[in-house]
Amino acid sequence: MVQDYLDPTTVFFLGDLFDGGREWMPSGTANADPRWRRYGEDFWAKEYKRFGNVFFNEWVRRGVEGQHTDIHRKIMAGLPGNHDLGLGNGIRLPVRKRFNAYLGAGNQIDVIGNHTFVSLDTVSLSAKGQPDPATGRQGAVDGNGSNREIWAPVDEFLTTIQDEKRRAIDRAVRFQNNRIENNLLFHAVLDLQDPLISKSVHTAFTPKADMPVVLLTHVPLYRAAGTPCGPLRERSPPSTTPSAGGEYLETDPGNAIKVEAGIQYQNVLTPEISNEIIEKVGEVEFAFSGDDHDYCEVVHRRYTSPRGGVREITVKAFSWAMGVRRPGFLLVSLWNPLDRGTHHADKEGKDEVHRTVQTHLCLLPDQLAIFVRYGVLFGLTFMGLLVHAVRKTNRNNENIYGANGSILPLSSFEKIKKSDSPPPSPTHRKNIHIHTPTNGLSARNVTRDTKQGTYSLLHDEVLDERWGEVSLKRDDGYAGDGRERRRGLRREFWGLLWRVGVVVGGWYFWCVRKY
Repeated sequence: MVQDYLDPTTVFFLGDLFDGGREWMPSGTANADPRWRRYGEDFWAKEYKRFGNVFFNEWVRRGVEGQHTDIHRKIMAGLPGNHDLGLGNGIRLPVRKRFNAYLGAGNQIDVIGNHTFVSLDTVSLSAKGQPDPATGRQGAVDGNGSNREIWAPVDEFLTTIQDEKRRAIDRAVRFQNNRIENNLLFHAVLDLQDPLISKSVHTAFTPKADMPVVLLTHVPLYRAAGTPCGPLRERSPPSTTPSAGGEYLETDPGNAIKVEAGIQYQNVLTPEISNEIIEKVGEVEFAFSGDDHDYCEVVHRRYTSPRGGVREITVKAFSWAMGVRRPGFLLVSLWNPLDRGTHHADKEGKDEVHRTVQTHLCLLPDQLAIFVRYGVLFGLTFMGLLVHAVRKTNRNNENIYGANGSILPLSSFEKIKKSDSPPPSPTHRKNIHIHTPTNGLSARNVTRDTKQGTYSLLHDEVLDERWGEVSLKRDDGYAGDGRERRRGLRREFWGLLWRVGVVVGGWYFWCVRKY
């Protein structure tokens, strides 16, 4: 539905695609925790298929059916979270290899809307700041520790990122100018002593273009404890100071992301890793992160940026089961037109804050409130059907016996007593025969055969053993004694509940399959 109404060009996932992906081990490996041993490769594959059915299938369908013709249309799900891989030294390499094989590389550069998006696997890079399990020294100090294979790929990516950025921008500009995206290689047979051997095999097509850098990370960047997240945070609204005219506090612990860490989680990156990322990526203007499940917007003045600070938005969780009542996602609009000749943006208004990026928080329905309303409506429906069943049972009873309890409404009903003879034996009652015509209140020809003769009864049932009274009862359970009335009420109520349930259940499952 989001894709139908908003029609996004690109979709980025910021990690935590699977709740327990780090524990669902690939084939050939076992989890040390016995609680997770029954969850393995098959369970992970099942969850991956479920994820694809929710997000990928509709994306592919719209592309195949030609509903979206933008050739730059992408869906990016390769950025891992701590629930997908673990965090730092807790990452198992087979789990990471499986995630990258199915969902793509965690470290990559994409040019979208004349902006350079840098995706960084910060959950793996966090091992660089953690004590090595074998040596006890931090990876940042001891570069040859046993945990190096966890963080080394990310570190190598950061080392070469400037060249990768230039090549990505070069390909994007070439494409915009209707040229071959990749540089043409120089083909020639040369002597080993030829000076051309030492030159680059290709030359850059374009000068440096103005494409702001956007950082994508699962774990948010470091900030001081108590840094407020702004008024859009759901868990705790920001505090105000009346003396300052209602302005937000500079430090508000209730409205902030807690700076803390634990087993397989870390709310923010360490200061050292955050500084390293900003310095090596270079000229970061915007950052989008996940992990916290709630919205948080911060401008980091401590990091070097062309705009005087890095604006970071921690995006809300898309699922309502993540500790927030109103899940959501972030809608981002990019506008950065470049001059075809110089490949630079318009210099006018360059100092305007966040000029090329506009964001809007989109909230999904309060799912818990929806379930509460379902429960209330179910209760009201249940009570309504019960009242209807009671009224219908009583109405049918009145139709049979009349308002005064008589089988014929115009005559009074009196109990028939057989005073001239002793009460009939139980064997006599077995021979009662009732013949009721189909035309409602017509006179009944009811006879009873006894040794003393034949006499008429008003309706179907037995005579009282002591007084010879007629005890009135219908076969359909609507009247008679309390037990039969309750049986008739239950029959009517469950019949109504079944008919309503079939209609409502059919409509519900049709909606589930369609949407």
